Amino acid sequence: MARITLDHLAHAYKPDPQTPQDYALKEINHVWSQGGAYALLGPSGCGKTTLLNIISGLVRPTRGRILFDDRDVTDLATEARNIAQVFQFPVVYDTMTVRENLAFPLKNRRVPKDRATKRVEEIAHLLDLTPVLSRKASNLTADMKQKISLGRGLVRPDVAAILFDEPLTVIDPHLKWQLRSTLKEIHRALDITMIYVTHDQTEALTFADKVVVMHDGAVVQTGTPEELFVRPAHTFVGHFIGSPGMNILPCRVEGAAAYLGKERVALQRGYLNLPKSERIELGIRPEFVRLQPRGAGLPVWIRRIDDIGRARIARVDLDGRTIAASVPENLSVSGDEASLHLDPRHIHIYADGHLVAGEPLEGRAA
Repeated sequence: MARITLDHLAHAYKPDPQTPQDYALKEINHVWSQGGAYALLGPSGCGKTTLLNIISGLVRPTRGRILFDDRDVTDLATEARNIAQVFQFPVVYDTMTVRENLAFPLKNRRVPKDRATKRVEEIAHLLDLTPVLSRKASNLTADMKQKISLGRGLVRPDVAAILFDEPLTVIDPHLKWQLRSTLKEIHRALDITMIYVTHDQTEALTFADKVVVMHDGAVVQTGTPEELFVRPAHTFVGHFIGSPGMNILPCRVEGAAAYLGKERVALQRGYLNLPKSERIELGIRPEFVRLQPRGAGLPVWIRRIDDIGRARIARVDLDGRTIAASVPENLSVSGDEASLHLDPRHIHIYADGHLVAGEPLEGRAA
């Protein structure tokens, strides 16, 4: 078990990188605490698998260091790092039984047979593999094989960390929730650092205590699921987290007011010293934008209303800007004209994609 530190870490696949654009992985300084459950979340090509492979030793970084506790492992081979890695597609030995597959990592490390047997039975029970322990892996479904692969990663009690690279891709959808819950229970029981790579926000937010969101080779925010939802540090986080994602609207800000076209929106913080930037935007999640009858707020045109099961979401037009808004259960709207109320407590201002804190308004008029 280890604390993993990324110290000025960056990686480029092209030789002699000169600019940030040359790097597939831009400079990262980050600490993964021992025993934490983390997710690396982002779209394909954002650098998350590259980062995972650097941690595991499959890729050496262009610059920077990796420390396990206080030990520099940057130049150590994978097998010298004492980590376990579970890949997107199952890695199992078809000619072996499930029991033999699970025991293989322990056998290689000469763990006494009685201890290995006990450990295999513990992990098999957690993954619901006990009924098939004596069966050959070749006769099992892809779902079951991936559970074996997960078990091989979990069976070693002495690893510094377990790295998961989109491990549920081949799992049948109805089993994914169950396996995510199982991994969470195993993490609580084993107190091992786990890093889980995924492009699926549901997987990340249900598994991890802390989520590291990546975009274009950079870490744009690290936080709890609640922090990412309530206070996105970057417009990408606001857009990527949530369904639907945050409304990101070009605006003009003057003190404690934002202007969406000609419409004024009062803010709860003042922005007298906004950084010089090419792009100023207002961000607010659809959950905090409420559709109202005509004349009760910002005037909008309704394009459509979608029923997404747990709620109704209206897509509306405000002075040429498209906004997603929640529709109250008891609201009945006739025609295509309506109004919006934006909850000022949940409005954020961004400069070139980055959150601007603003200043409290106590004692000042808005």
